[in-house]
Amino acid sequence: MHSASVIDRDGAVIAHANVLVSVEWSRVLDDVSTAHVIINPDGDCCAQLGRVRSWRHKLVIARDAVTVWEGPIINAEWSQGQVELWASDVLAWLDRRVPHQSVTFDDADLTDIAAWLIGDGFAPDDPGHRVEILGPAGVRGGRAYVEDDGQTGDHLRDLADTGLDYTAVGSTIALMPETWEASVGTLTDVDFPEGLVVAEDGAQLATRVIVHGDQDSGVKGVSGGADGYYGLLELSVEQTSVKTQQSADEAARSRRAAAYPVPVFLSSEEVTLSPEAAVDVAKLVPGWCVDVATDATCRSLTQRLKVQGLKVSEDGDGESVQVVLAPITSDVED
Repeated sequence: MHSASVIDRDGAVIAHANVLVSVEWSRVLDDVSTAHVIINPDGDCCAQLGRVRSWRHKLVIARDAVTVWEGPIINAEWSQGQVELWASDVLAWLDRRVPHQSVTFDDADLTDIAAWLIGDGFAPDDPGHRVEILGPAGVRGGRAYVEDDGQTGDHLRDLADTGLDYTAVGSTIALMPETWEASVGTLTDVDFPEGLVVAEDGAQLATRVIVHGDQDSGVKGVSGGADGYYGLLELSVEQTSVKTQQSADEAARSRRAAAYPVPVFLSSEEVTLSPEAAVDVAKLVPGWCVDVATDATCRSLTQRLKVQGLKVSEDGDGESVQVVLAPITSDVED
């Protein structure tokens, strides 16, 4: 079902994994995903895999002949009769890049700022990437970046805390609003053979959120207040990249939208899908949603949930597909 190849920076095929013992790959929202393969090299494959070098070569994984994951090889181990490769997706390069020029955004959508960060990060040396903007974040604000100051990947994660989502699929980096609700399928109790636990996370609840921006600017954004049902629960955070009052207000509104009302979700870090589940695994991309209906517990749930993460593994015992689902961030009124 799965296959793997090692590809050079120039596009040449270094080696195919002729005997793939095990494979595991993941997708995550707002961060870097990883993959791991164990290969039993045979014949010429052994010499070819001996040429693998970290960061020079990338791992490409296909499922049913469809490419589902790729990224630079970060670590490799060679032992007698076995080769293990660990890789991270295309976003890993941004954790090794810095802003290459100083820039200030006074009033820009977060997706445009993110697109600039990614473009600037890859500009001096592009291993091959593509940016796809699925829709504006709907959150505008000011940001300032200084040449050679901070890692680009950290700057991108900071944007994701204030109203933006992103994920990597192959060499494509998708940018979308946190409220993106495109659905890729429907799941019911029969699709979860290990059963489900419906939970709410009261530790995440905040009815009033305060975001303190850059100290020099002194901006502070506030969203919400005492709630007639929950009472008053306050959260104060610092985001030094926020430079303007508008962006501080937008950041506070976004943080509150993620924390109010109490998030309800399918408990456990991952839920395992049945092999017969009526969804295309290749389309389970973080940021997209699935519709879930369950009445197997005392608290029924019929809800559109966002895919936060996906982990697929296959070995001699078969394939396992695990997915992390969470509530969609909704717009809230102050």
